[in-house]
Amino acid sequence: MEGLAQRAALLRESLGKSQAATDAVVSILGSFDSRLSALDAAMRPIQLRTHAVRTAHENIDRTLRSADVILTQFDRTREAEREIQKGPNENLQGFLDAVDRLRSIERFFSSNRSYSSSDRVLSHVNGLLSKALVKMEGEFQNQLTQRSKPMEPDRLFDCLPSTLRPSAESRSEGGKHPPGGPQSDNHETAEAAVYKPPALIEPKFVPLLAKLAQQLVQAGCQQQCAEIYSEARASALESSLKNLGVEKLSKDEVQKMPWEILESKIGNWIHFMRIAVKLLFAGERQLCDQVFECSQSLRDKCFSAITKNSLATLLSFGEAIAMSKRSPEKLFVLLDMYEIMCELQTEIDTIFVGEPCSQMRDSALSLTKCLAQTAQKTFSDFEEAVEKDATKNIHTDGTVHPLTSYVINYVKFLFDYQSTLKQLFQEFKREDGSGSELASVTMSIMQALQNNLDAKAKQYKDPALMHIFLMNNIHYIVKSVRRSEAKDLLGDDWIQRHRRIVQQNANQYRRVAWSKVLQCLSGQGLTSSGGSGQVGSEGGNSSGASRTAVKERFRSFNMQFEEIYQKQCGWSVPDSELRESLRLAVAEILLPAYRSFQKRFGPLIENSKAPGKYVKHTPEQLELFLGNLFEGKQERP
Repeated sequence: MEGLAQRAALLRESLGKSQAATDAVVSILGSFDSRLSALDAAMRPIQLRTHAVRTAHENIDRTLRSADVILTQFDRTREAEREIQKGPNENLQGFLDAVDRLRSIERFFSSNRSYSSSDRVLSHVNGLLSKALVKMEGEFQNQLTQRSKPMEPDRLFDCLPSTLRPSAESRSEGGKHPPGGPQSDNHETAEAAVYKPPALIEPKFVPLLAKLAQQLVQAGCQQQCAEIYSEARASALESSLKNLGVEKLSKDEVQKMPWEILESKIGNWIHFMRIAVKLLFAGERQLCDQVFECSQSLRDKCFSAITKNSLATLLSFGEAIAMSKRSPEKLFVLLDMYEIMCELQTEIDTIFVGEPCSQMRDSALSLTKCLAQTAQKTFSDFEEAVEKDATKNIHTDGTVHPLTSYVINYVKFLFDYQSTLKQLFQEFKREDGSGSELASVTMSIMQALQNNLDAKAKQYKDPALMHIFLMNNIHYIVKSVRRSEAKDLLGDDWIQRHRRIVQQNANQYRRVAWSKVLQCLSGQGLTSSGGSGQVGSEGGNSSGASRTAVKERFRSFNMQFEEIYQKQCGWSVPDSELRESLRLAVAEILLPAYRSFQKRFGPLIENSKAPGKYVKHTPEQLELFLGNLFEGKQERP
């Protein structure tokens, strides 16, 4: 308890001292605030003078910095001026950089007109830019002239798919079209083939041309720039096509050309169109897009100006063909031309994009439609010409008529163009994609041919030869159809119907040609009972038969058989299978009748004077004679 009392006394004493210290601190702080206020009042003028000095220094620094910027612009101007004076020949990139610097300087002083020297500097800079502009125009033209060289045909051929490239031999002989001519081109292969448009200007120079074009456009010289570019590139393009073999022919010149020459030129034209659109025009479009990256309108405008005359030259030839006098032999080249235009139409629409090219797109589409119309009319003309063909020179041997082989070959060629024809029929809303229109047209052509053959058959005076003629021609048609794609389109019913026509004519020939001969071998009228009227009947005897009558029958048979034999050996059945079946059909009716007649009435003659005068042939000999029929050679038994 005592210890606790002492601690309490010490604590009270410490608290008393702390209060005294606190009071002392408060008193000192009050005195310090008074002195600080007095000092602040005394320092305020000094602070104001210091702020003024600091502001002045900042203004001086700012002025010095501005002066430094202006001096830098002056230095840049002098450097750019040196490059402009040297011109673009030595260092084109440096020249273009100098023009960019001048434009930057122009913008700087235009936005800082408060500088006393701004107007003077702007005048100087604009003068330099004017000089630079003149030099840039000249350099743009110079670069394009130097770099725009015509493409050699061999370089273009190397850009084609291998299937469309002329052979080395053809190239060495100056050939400018693919082997085999236009009809050898496979449409599907052509569509899937890869074309590689050539670099019309070396790629390393294209960025420089693009920068020159951009500078000229920025300077407001779009018109001059477009004219310079279009003139240089159009000249190179036209020269490339000329080197390839493209000729500028008037429609009148084209329409007066002999067909043999014209057919060759059409084949070349198809190849030229493919090269022009897929390689040259595509390359020009690509180059325009690169050089005039800065302006879409200039791209389309320049491309249109460059390609307008070249495309017009190519389309003009096609229009002349489409408008020329129609004839059957032109149908296939018309289809070839229509096919290539359809193949290229999508690319033409893609390459000739934009309003400046709209008329060119329309011209290409117009040619495609014109070719389709002419081909469709030629198709109709051909069907009419087949039915009305009035050739009088029928073959005396009854063989296949040239018209038949011509029409069948024509139809075979048509089936090489199935997809093209379907597209053509769809153009006129005549085809639903099933091939029904092509089948209908083919049937119409076949019917027209058959009608004409029926008319030609009537020119034969011998009815038997008339049936041989019809049998030969219809058989040729059926056999050709069965071996071609026409089989699936015309159908089995059509084939079977015409095979029956072949058989009907064979039967008619056999009846007309051999009926009188067979009558000689009939026993009717030789016996007192009248005999049997059945041709080729077995049995019976010669009782009651007149030897004189029998001799007359043998004599008549020999005479008629020899006449028929000599005549029909000169007739022709060119198909070996049909020829053999026809001989067999004759043998089947003639030999049994002859054997029967000889067996029944031969003994009457054997005992008479000179029997060999009447029974001149054995059945075996007759069979050998029949084996000589229809060979197209004159024979005597």
